[in-house]
Amino acid sequence: MAEVINGKSVAEDVVSKVKTLTAELLVKGATKPGLAVVIVGEDPASQVYVASKSRTAKECGFHSLQHTLPADTTEEQLLKIIGDLNADKSIHGILVQLPLPGHIDAGKVIQTIAPEKDVDGFHFINVGKLGTGELETAFVPCTPAGSMLLIERVRGKDLSGLNAVVVGRSNIVGKPMANLLLAANCTVTIAHSRTRDLPALARTADILVAAVGRPEMVKGDWVKPGATVIDVGINRVPAPEKGEGKSRLVGDVAYAETAKVAGAITPVPGGVGPMTIAMLMANTVASAYLAAGLKRPSF
Repeated sequence: MAEVINGKSVAEDVVSKVKTLTAELLVKGATKPGLAVVIVGEDPASQVYVASKSRTAKECGFHSLQHTLPADTTEEQLLKIIGDLNADKSIHGILVQLPLPGHIDAGKVIQTIAPEKDVDGFHFINVGKLGTGELETAFVPCTPAGSMLLIERVRGKDLSGLNAVVVGRSNIVGKPMANLLLAANCTVTIAHSRTRDLPALARTADILVAAVGRPEMVKGDWVKPGATVIDVGINRVPAPEKGEGKSRLVGDVAYAETAKVAGAITPVPGGVGPMTIAMLMANTVASAYLAAGLKRPSF
């Protein structure tokens, strides 16, 4: 059976290091890391995420700020708040919770965030830095950054010569994940819904990352024996065995059958999920170090 990669445990290690780095920053006389979270509207899932992010920021000793705005907030009003946060020296990370209401252009909003405070890693400048291997100053999107740490726990930091297949080409996970694997000297293939003979391609992977948003799409016989499998998917499917109307969470990988073949695998839940908020904290403390003219910490 595969080694189960415990994302919760690795995330706790990251948060613990962030707390230490925050304390060290204050000893050096620098400003404590500041994270501002902006949420527009009443989306229940977004509210859960935002509450969790704000709670973890406070745990880390950050200056934590939250703007909760009504759904009818105009784009102009939102951009004004971001402009003020860009200018605020006590804030090192700005996060606008997506999705935004339909009348607001999310792309425009994200590109208004100062790149050095873009701890989500979505600004074109950070995307470009990651794409050109400028990792010292780039902010990498939190989910692929967390996935990379999980891979390194199993395989080490030098992944030279390993074949990696990323299934999914989103700007939030698939593309940045591929760039991180390239930077670690993997031979990388990005696969997607139009890829021919996806199972055969997946079987070439020493590292297989599934980020397509389709429940249990990747089957056990798609996986090379001994491969490291990172399941980024979070899908809710009916679970009648639990009772009428009940559901359960599954990933993009058929876990039970894949775990018999893989060398290591992330579970859902408890794998990649906890890493996302942990890496948001890591990016924010890194931004505070850079703002203070100090060497960026690594994780």
